[in-house]
Amino acid sequence: MADADTTESKNYQADIPAPNEPFFLKGSNNLDWGMKNRLSQIFNPDSGRTVMLAFDHGYFLGPTSGLERIDLNIVPLIRYADTLMLTRGILRSTIPPTYTRGIVLRSSGGPSILKELSDEEIAVSIDEAVRLNVAAMAVQVFIGGEFETRSIHNMTRLVDMGNRHGIATLGVTAVGKDMVRDAKYMRLATRICAELGASYVKTYYVDEDFETVTASCPVPIVIAGGKKLPEAEALQLAHNAVQQGAAGVDMGRNIFQSDAPAAMIQAVRAVVHENMSPKDALDLYETLKNDGARRAAS
Repeated sequence: MADADTTESKNYQADIPAPNEPFFLKGSNNLDWGMKNRLSQIFNPDSGRTVMLAFDHGYFLGPTSGLERIDLNIVPLIRYADTLMLTRGILRSTIPPTYTRGIVLRSSGGPSILKELSDEEIAVSIDEAVRLNVAAMAVQVFIGGEFETRSIHNMTRLVDMGNRHGIATLGVTAVGKDMVRDAKYMRLATRICAELGASYVKTYYVDEDFETVTASCPVPIVIAGGKKLPEAEALQLAHNAVQQGAAGVDMGRNIFQSDAPAAMIQAVRAVVHENMSPKDALDLYETLKNDGARRAAS
């Protein structure tokens, strides 16, 4: 047994109050420590924003363009992402376990592109999410779809399971071909997800009144990149979204289908985390793209 320390303590600094700062992320102040820690693996505490790299498309599309070889096309990009959104199969088979940032696990699924996509169910257990050390579980929510109630129930079940284990839930507001993509619909869909317990929400950017979508949602919103756009348009989209209240982007095709994916994700990071203008970010993209081409040729 160590000798008792008989030196009287005296350095209490009673004139300095203990810090009691709110958590940096919108709507998250009353969450448990573990949940906040995991959200800090997704969102950068300095900027309060995230660049999520999404490549979970194969769970219903198979090896789509740009995702034929995850090991060759995606793994070189993960160093630039704040967090990865992917399936458990790809996580186990392809992603190096030395990756230490947040993992957002695709947790719903079922139908392929050949069927009605809204008919999803929970596809992983909470034990699996804990075993894989994920920061969040992502679930599609089809507001207005044929299987709306089932998809909402999928989300609330994940919220309950995640809350027990300190794992966040990402509600993904899916938009079907017959649904209107306007601010009124996005306000409805994101608010429902937040009201029913989602830790944060992924939705689509709309050109008019998007700030009303982010303002009326009490938890962070990240925007989906959607279909492949020219690089200048994708950077403008990211800029518009974060300037109007989004807490980041979840981009897939606009990065891995770019002519220079590594250059593109770095340009997106500059827009999201540094408030770089779309024009300057496009210049950065072109510079990095040309540098990469020169290195490859040498």
